[in-house]
Amino acid sequence: METPFIYGKIAGDRDFTDRKKELELLLGFFRGLSNTIIISPRRWGKSSLVNKAIEQISKDSEYIVCKIDVFNCRSREQFCKEFASAVVKASESKIEKLTASIKKYLGSLAPKISLTEFGQNIDISFGVNFRESESSLEDVIDLPQIIAKDKGKKVIVCIDEFQNIGEYESSLDFQKILRAHWQYHDNVCYCLYGSKRHLLMDIFSNPSMPFYKFGSVMFLNTISTEDWIPFIVGRFSDTGKEITDSQAERIANLMYGHPHYVQQLSQQVWLRTDKKCTDAIIEESISDLMNQLSLLFTNIIDSLTPRQINYLYAIAFGEKNLSSDRVLSKYGLGSSANIKNLRNAALSKELIDTTPQRGTYIQDPMLEYWLKQQKK
Repeated sequence: METPFIYGKIAGDRDFTDRKKELELLLGFFRGLSNTIIISPRRWGKSSLVNKAIEQISKDSEYIVCKIDVFNCRSREQFCKEFASAVVKASESKIEKLTASIKKYLGSLAPKISLTEFGQNIDISFGVNFRESESSLEDVIDLPQIIAKDKGKKVIVCIDEFQNIGEYESSLDFQKILRAHWQYHDNVCYCLYGSKRHLLMDIFSNPSMPFYKFGSVMFLNTISTEDWIPFIVGRFSDTGKEITDSQAERIANLMYGHPHYVQQLSQQVWLRTDKKCTDAIIEESISDLMNQLSLLFTNIIDSLTPRQINYLYAIAFGEKNLSSDRVLSKYGLGSSANIKNLRNAALSKELIDTTPQRGTYIQDPMLEYWLKQQKK
């Protein structure tokens, strides 16, 4: 029997949980061509949310939607090649028309077109060096606006792992060029998001950065327990198994509503349940999941200094006043002057996060659980 719980991949229709308000808000931004920045810790469902919005708005022929993942782009030249290829491919679905569009819109970039083995897709390479040709660079950046005007449509460009541009050579100059052009694209909107929250925050919330106030910022929260309970109970019921509301609530609360981990723990519990879930099955599942992740967590800890590790212990156990003499002494954090540096180090490694609701907390709920077990 196929597992009813999905994690580690994009959630489709059946697996998309809640996010109703976020989905409507994002669709509203798309329809209004408002630039949007989506920020949240990794594995909180940003990509699934964007995919769901793309799926819905793509039904309207008024829009051309382009999704680009720049995770593997390590330079602005690679970014531009990926950007140009993805945008022009999104503008046409038929191979013959797409070939014509490539020549029309990208002709100045000396494109080379090759078909995949079965002729179902086109691979595009370029003869122009974007580093040496500023005009070619600008032509690529303006491509969504050019296509939108030419076809009389609205273009939505979604770029995943956008924070990677911060690591390019001459990154600030490149960001200035992008902002200078994109802010005048009145037939296009950009949805920018990624997996490294602190880097995205620096790009979009720092007044000295080019993309400051580029668009509306969406901060994703975890999914509420009230939404997880019927989802978990329903999935068990659909497959002939039973779990109580209180047990589903325990799973959601243990993982703080974290989409990835709630699904993963639910799967572990479902696999161990023959007909009816028990509390013992939940405890066994948590223990097994922690064992699966222990090597990963050990490697993370091994990369930290003793005080950085102790700082994580303090956060995991809910300490709030980290500069107090009691906490400094109990966890071996040294002087209060160290706290800022320890916090910044943990933030840069995406180990902690801060929200108004929870304050500072361990970003990975299983890492928090593991840390607590280590201190017992």
